[in-house]
Amino acid sequence: MNYRSLNDLSRLSTAGAWQIPNDVELVVGIPRSGLLAASVIALKLNIPLTDVQSFLRNDELRKGKTRTYKHEALTRPLDARKILLVDDSICSGNSLRAAVEEIKKDFSGEVVTLAAFAEKNNQHMVDVHFELVEQPRMFEWNIMHHPYLAQSCLDLDGVVCVDPTPEENDDGPNYLSFLSNTRPLFIPSVEVGHLVSTRLEKYRPQTEKWLERHGVRYGKLHMLDLPSAEERQRFNVDQKFKADIYSKEPLARLFVESEKQQAIEILSLTGKPVYCIETNEMYKPSELSLLKANAVRTGALVRTKGLSKLKAAVRKWLSVNSVRKA
Repeated sequence: MNYRSLNDLSRLSTAGAWQIPNDVELVVGIPRSGLLAASVIALKLNIPLTDVQSFLRNDELRKGKTRTYKHEALTRPLDARKILLVDDSICSGNSLRAAVEEIKKDFSGEVVTLAAFAEKNNQHMVDVHFELVEQPRMFEWNIMHHPYLAQSCLDLDGVVCVDPTPEENDDGPNYLSFLSNTRPLFIPSVEVGHLVSTRLEKYRPQTEKWLERHGVRYGKLHMLDLPSAEERQRFNVDQKFKADIYSKEPLARLFVESEKQQAIEILSLTGKPVYCIETNEMYKPSELSLLKANAVRTGALVRTKGLSKLKAAVRKWLSVNSVRKA
């Protein structure tokens, strides 16, 4: 699974800016994801920005007042001599092709096309691309709306809804209130293959009711069959439970997990990719040894810092007490 984040998009737009002709006067984004890439490019190059529909209507270009824009004399899109038409990625090329055809009906200037991410077999369909990223691929801005979620497992707390606070997580009345009233986070717009939660099985009715109320569509809801939260904590089975479900579902291609440590453990136990909400990273089997090494180094660094603080506190205490005795 190939994954690119907003940080990747920003970094690549800087590295690939040299490919964009200097005489481009206007950046035009294809809604919706293309507007994201177009905004980044336009801001970095200080060029006016608009979207396809506003361009076709020849709407007046809106500009901020805090800085001077390149080509600031341009007030109407159709007066531009050369535009950069931007989408975040290209697959079949249909969206980009349709946008070009629509624009050329009323625009006599030059259209330069750009897709931030292309593939080997379609890179020829655009004038400029920043990176070749083959399928299967996901982006930070579409991961919760991607068709691959039908073949994925999603954690519930920390992904679809907020985590309970320590006060709410009492396995009693506070927790029941949390189950009914917790706020949604990232509600997927497509059906999810598997929701995998370490909530206890006894809370299935409340969980299903909340999911229905917020329009979450899913194939199966997997919950932990233990009598109490105390038992769950005693056995410490969270990662193993999630990994078991992920492993046993042969069609599951991705696990979306909220916490970094659990994400790494699920990856380690299954050998299958895991996307982590906390770090906004896609962990892959090929990276497992590096992830473990980093975890060991981080743990050692934390212990070293803790020991250093303890030694400093002891020295301070001894110094204060020696002064008092004197």
